[in-house]
Amino acid sequence: QVMLVESGGGLVQAGGSRRLSCAAAGHMDRIGFVSWFRQAPGKEREFVAGIAWSGGSTSYGDNIKGRFAVSKDNARYTVYLQMNSLRPEETAVYYCAAKTTMMGVTNWLNYDYWGQGTQVTVSS
Repeated sequence: QVMLVESGGGLVQAGGSRRLSCAAAGHMDRIGFVSWFRQAPGKEREFVAGIAWSGGSTSYGDNIKGRFAVSKDNARYTVYLQMNSLRPEETAVYYCAAKTTMMGVTNWLNYDYWGQGTQVTVSS
């Protein structure tokens, strides 16, 4: 079992920055990849960014390349999402998710564990 808890959400002005944290607990030795997804009301869950738990390779969604950065601290069992130049349309609940393999990392259906989500609201 793996538990994930997100934090760091809140209200930010357009063009501003925010850092989200995902604290993990449990059998992280079984985890291959940890990602951030987001879901706005009435929209599908969208892949934002992810990172390999052991090796550190990263993957980013097409809409955020160059503005967001995913990182991790294995000693603290924490994955971070640094978000810069935020846009109002990026208002959403941001979720942390983990999966045991490195396959299909951009598809939310492939993930085994989820956090409860943290709301990020970007005001214009």
